[in-house]
Amino acid sequence: MAKWLVYSKRADFDAVANEFSISPMLARIIRNRELIEYDEIRKFLNGSMEDLYSPYLLKDMENAVALIHKKIKENQRIRVIGDYDVDGICSSYILKTGLSACGAQIDVAIPHRIRDGYGINEALIREAYEDGIDTIITCDNGISASAQIEYAKQLGMTVIITDHHEVPFEDTEAGRRFFVPPADAVIDPKQEDCSYPYSSICGAVVAYKLMEGYLKTFSLQTEILSELLEFACIATVGDVMPLLDENRIIVKNGLKRIMSSGNTGLKALIAVNGLLDKTLTPYHLGFILCPCLNATGRLDTALRALELFDEKDMNRAMQLANELKSLNDSRKDMTQKGVEEACTLLESTTMQQDQVLVLYLPDCHESLAGIIAGRIREKYGKPAFVLTDAEEEVKGSGRSIEAFHMYEQMSAHKELFIKYGGHKLAAGLSIEKDKIDLFRKCMNENCQLTDDDFLERIYIDIPMPLKFADMNFVKELATLEPYGIGNPKPVFAQKDIYFVSAKVLGQNANVFKLVMEDETGMRFDGICFGDTALIKEKITIKYGGEEMKNLLDGKKTRLKFSIVYSPEINEFRGNQSIQIVIKDFE
Repeated sequence: MAKWLVYSKRADFDAVANEFSISPMLARIIRNRELIEYDEIRKFLNGSMEDLYSPYLLKDMENAVALIHKKIKENQRIRVIGDYDVDGICSSYILKTGLSACGAQIDVAIPHRIRDGYGINEALIREAYEDGIDTIITCDNGISASAQIEYAKQLGMTVIITDHHEVPFEDTEAGRRFFVPPADAVIDPKQEDCSYPYSSICGAVVAYKLMEGYLKTFSLQTEILSELLEFACIATVGDVMPLLDENRIIVKNGLKRIMSSGNTGLKALIAVNGLLDKTLTPYHLGFILCPCLNATGRLDTALRALELFDEKDMNRAMQLANELKSLNDSRKDMTQKGVEEACTLLESTTMQQDQVLVLYLPDCHESLAGIIAGRIREKYGKPAFVLTDAEEEVKGSGRSIEAFHMYEQMSAHKELFIKYGGHKLAAGLSIEKDKIDLFRKCMNENCQLTDDDFLERIYIDIPMPLKFADMNFVKELATLEPYGIGNPKPVFAQKDIYFVSAKVLGQNANVFKLVMEDETGMRFDGICFGDTALIKEKITIKYGGEEMKNLLDGKKTRLKFSIVYSPEINEFRGNQSIQIVIKDFE
């Protein structure tokens, strides 16, 4: 069940419309995205690369640039230590490619998910030291590695941290105390004393900013930044960053670059996924390309993704890209089995009554715990942790709902964990097996969630009759793209819509296609995606099985509903028409 909420933001919509030559409807939608000042609106609608913030606003940027320049001049060896997800892969590629072009002796190490776990560790530091590495640059990790950085400093190494995660803290009587690692430079926009105007950037964007700062400081050729932008774009979408402010500019411009990418490996990955003739959107990145990159770190080694991006020969790149796609196909099958096991466990125990779900699946591949936790959260509408046996302890991942700040709740019980980290909506942890029950108890005793917190919320931009969703209006909506977190596709609502006929389509019977009428008799094509059994059940509960059968048989029926929808342009055999995508109905 979902709770419908209509935005009621106030502004002079006519004035905004006149200022930016848009419709008052579009002005209202923009206001719903919390954009108020004209400069914010201008940047949202027409922002360019010149609107990106200066890298020097990041704390320690000048220090890091100076250190790297010194090491390059001294011909010292530098190692980038990244992470095994799409953000870590792209961050590592940006730093390796950018600094190599600047003359650095540089290589990359990425932790193995199972053997090393997340982030920099003493084994990786010792290995770097023994390899004669002078300087370590972390990317997409390091901010929570104080002890490890201290170890590197004891060995006499230089360490530069680039990260975007929350700075570890503890709450004391005197207030919140933050723990920043003792690195030679720490670049992380989430530091309390960092003046960067927009902190919701991913690790790859932080790495991109470091390269931008370096190239501009020493007046070097900046053409390479165009290629590196592609990878900052991919990581921004893959790491589920809000598509607002400069993230929106990075993704909007990055998508254009990717369409004509000069990176052979990226072109091959696009080709093997059948996207060469598509206009790429955040959907294609987030749900097709990024899972292929993440699969390498989950089931093998993320270095395979870096190898793909470094490859110059198209035949070899196609081979590597096909291997990544095959890994992702295997990951999908394993994930489905894990979700089924989790659902069986939940529905056969009293755990389904918990407000925070803590599921122990000992045989689940530990790299899939986060994905399975996300699916369980979606299905049951509750925060979910999935734990599984690792080599020496139990490891797990959590995915949360808006009302439950996962990282803060875990921080209140940090004594339970061997290691943990994350943010509001996602977290990772390792824990001793005999503490699982206590962990479950602590998460549920202190969560303070109410019944209302578990309801899915659908935010409606404007209650609007379907007849207003014509071709001109839908084309104007496209100026709001790219859509994503923080900038969702606009949603509208109308009462008293009649379902006239319907049929179930799709290879997996996951498409419910409708013919609808409004009160004037005007007809519209509608479509629902998802579990069609649940859609039919919802209609049956309201009108009975006979009417449901008549709807599918095309017999005369007029079943009245209120709908929440998004209009889109459907193109078939060269013809365009408006299609109403139904988000919910009641």
